[in-house]
Amino acid sequence: MRKRVTIADVARKAGVSVGTVSAVLNNRPTVREHTRRRVLAAIEELGYQPSPSARALGAMQGDGKVFEPAIGLIIKEMDNPFYSEVVIGAQEYLAGRGYISFVCTSEGSYEKEGELLKAFQNRYVQGAVIAPVLDARADLSHLFMLRRAEYPFVLLEAVQGLQVNVVSVDNVRAAQMAVSYLIERGHERIVHFAGPPYTQHTRDRILGVEKAFSQSHLRFTDEVIIPAGAHLQDGYEAALEYFRTHRDSLPTGVTCFNDLVAMGVLRALHELGIRVPEEVSVIGFDDIPMAAYLSTPLTSVRVPKREMGARAAELLLELIEAHDRGEQLSPRHIVLEAELVERATTRAL
Repeated sequence: MRKRVTIADVARKAGVSVGTVSAVLNNRPTVREHTRRRVLAAIEELGYQPSPSARALGAMQGDGKVFEPAIGLIIKEMDNPFYSEVVIGAQEYLAGRGYISFVCTSEGSYEKEGELLKAFQNRYVQGAVIAPVLDARADLSHLFMLRRAEYPFVLLEAVQGLQVNVVSVDNVRAAQMAVSYLIERGHERIVHFAGPPYTQHTRDRILGVEKAFSQSHLRFTDEVIIPAGAHLQDGYEAALEYFRTHRDSLPTGVTCFNDLVAMGVLRALHELGIRVPEEVSVIGFDDIPMAAYLSTPLTSVRVPKREMGARAAELLLELIEAHDRGEQLSPRHIVLEAELVERATTRAL
């Protein structure tokens, strides 16, 4: 029985990516004419026909297009603007290369993350960009199994002991930068509203706070770290409780796990009548778009979110194309730079 010709076979024959073949099949204007002719010649020579499943998926589009290769994106929090920006960066890169993408959320559950990845593998999804769930209880066997199965994927956080492709920022250094900024401006009573347990980012940012203290005259204690979370409500509730019980010994500087937590902290401080930045300076993390548009614009650590998504997508397509050629690439860890953006929620003492 003759083996069915696949879109990957056409890509190999034409010397292009699967996404380029898809772009030609869907008559996208992004493909150069000489490349288009080469792909069409390969299709004719090999006798390529879309599979029945591809035709069914194409029919669902209602415009006569054939199935486009798909990529899965798994994020941890659908309501977090940080991930929205990462997804936009990835989708823009993928769309320009003929790929569609499916965005799913694990909501901090490693079980759900594993289920989503299994669904991707069973539904013609060629690879995945994953923001992995990394708490102390997390069973990460699904990621190790993906690696053994040679399923292409890129992580947005490194997993200890798993040699795979990662795109991230140096969270330790970035958090250290934020605290050092406050120390250099005369702040000596500083606390950090920490993130949720399901991400390595939380632990890395706490380590960054500790490093900043260790390189100054200040003493780091457990009281510096205030458990909060990743959402507006988390920051709001943690700050209300903390500042109500520390009214007579207010910290002068606060760093936060992310901008959403920082905004919750700002709301709590306003309700308690504590002035920002006159009494307390506040720094967020991520620099989501709305941070600059608050009534008191938020000082924040800017993470290149769209670049992170685009670089992860680019790295993933390199893996997929190498896999189609029967090649194996060495894992890479791309570390992007963060920077502090100074606005109105901080001041020197």
